[in-house]
Amino acid sequence: MIRSLLTTLFLATAATTTSAQETTEVIVEDVLTRWEAARTTVFDASEVDLPALQYIARPVIVFANSPNDPMFAEQMAFLAEESAALAARDVIIIVDTDPAAETPIREALRPRRFMLVLMDKDGRIAQRKPQPFEGREIWRAIDKMPLRQQELR
Repeated sequence: MIRSLLTTLFLATAATTTSAQETTEVIVEDVLTRWEAARTTVFDASEVDLPALQYIARPVIVFANSPNDPMFAEQMAFLAEESAALAARDVIIIVDTDPAAETPIREALRPRRFMLVLMDKDGRIAQRKPQPFEGREIWRAIDKMPLRQQELR
């Protein structure tokens, strides 16, 4: 009887784990599909899995403690101004304005208040900025990255 209960519990846990993995894969596929369809789409950190973007996109992650933060608004305006240039450089824009949500991205990068993080396609953090960073400065920084140099050749 105990063995039967343990087997049932194990199978239920395995099914839940498999279901969670399948859900995560669907969410990741959905984010990539949506990003491919519209490269200027802004994604919430809660729906993005950074390792799934490796060698596909360059994440630009904007953190703030509130969507009403003036620096956040200024940063988003800078990104909107240069959206075409950033899209051409495979940039995916990710925002996290809810510290209480404790997303895996926020836990990994540990921002304090406002912060912009620019990552390369290999997952390496290229730059962290505590102040808004103009879109033109972002794509110039990208153009200096080794992987971008390889893409241009």
